[in-house]
Amino acid sequence: MWIVYIASCLYTAGVLTRTKGREHITLSWLPVHFRIRFKILLITFKAPHGQAPSYISALLTARPLRSADQTLLHVPQSRFKTKGGREFSVIAPTLWNQFPLNIRSVESVQHFKKLVKTCLYKQAFL
Repeated sequence: MWIVYIASCLYTAGVLTRTKGREHITLSWLPVHFRIRFKILLITFKAPHGQAPSYISALLTARPLRSADQTLLHVPQSRFKTKGGREFSVIAPTLWNQFPLNIRSVESVQHFKKLVKTCLYKQAFL
């Protein structure tokens, strides 16, 4: 039943944006907390590539030793039990380390976005 709903939403979006039949329509179907994860992961991806502000890059450090080739980040201990896990320096490495190596090792921002969105869509709807 939800497929019919999605198809009707796509049709409505096509009518509203006046796009032709095969033109691509981009709608954000992700729930809000998945969009927040996407933004955090995108900033985390840009940090080691020199595309994020220096104060963001300073919060993220690579994990030493054997995991250096897996591009894992060090997750620091938070000072607070209840809200400490919400700090960028804690949540960004935690989310980053949860993703597979093939996503973390991508060099292109566009390709990274595509892979992360696909992974988040699967987590949200499957």
